[in-house]
Amino acid sequence: MRPYVICHMMGPLDGELLVDRWSPSTGRSSESLVAEYDRVHEALEGDAWIAGRAVGEEFAEGRPHPQEPVPAVERPVHVARAGAEEYAILIDQHGKLHWTGPETYGAPLVMILARDVPDAHLAELAADGISYVVSEGPEIDLGRTLDVLASAFGVRRLILEGGARTNAAFLKAGLVDEISLVLFPAIGGHSGSQSLFEAGEDGLADRVRLSLVSTEVRTAGAVALRYRVAYAPV
Repeated sequence: MRPYVICHMMGPLDGELLVDRWSPSTGRSSESLVAEYDRVHEALEGDAWIAGRAVGEEFAEGRPHPQEPVPAVERPVHVARAGAEEYAILIDQHGKLHWTGPETYGAPLVMILARDVPDAHLAELAADGISYVVSEGPEIDLGRTLDVLASAFGVRRLILEGGARTNAAFLKAGLVDEISLVLFPAIGGHSGSQSLFEAGEDGLADRVRLSLVSTEVRTAGAVALRYRVAYAPV
């Protein structure tokens, strides 16, 4: 059974994605706003969180360090560490992210990669003590990925904290069960700014139906909103 997925995000009234662009509207530092968001994250009690490459680039500080010669590698799944209390999962289709160790923010890394990623990159990950899941097709199958995360790593409750396109991809695939939004009293208002969900020209309006689960007033004038997600028949 695939994990229960909660998409957890933060934003201003206009849904602008990049915190630094709208945090001045609150009169508080972006760090203090993110800290409030993180407190809500902890309350969601996930045993893993997942994001895309754009998010991963913020804290992937390694440089390429391939193994020479390239050893044999496991495909499609390599489990470097089983039974962790929490996993940090990053979707990196073409293997562009490099690391200095097997963890980020204290959680063991699991990389999600496309079939065409070279063995040299998989060997680098394995040598760093990093787990990975390789897609069986040229594109990453998110549904199958969730099944593997459940069966190989024991993930039961997954917090999705992607960029706009990653979030929308999970919604388009019908894989998000809840949305958690920490809404701050702020307005970014920048022209052409990226919003919390980007699903292309088709959008999501004819696919997703939301029903309110709970509201909670938080510090800094924020409101934590939770919605259950249902999907319109295709």
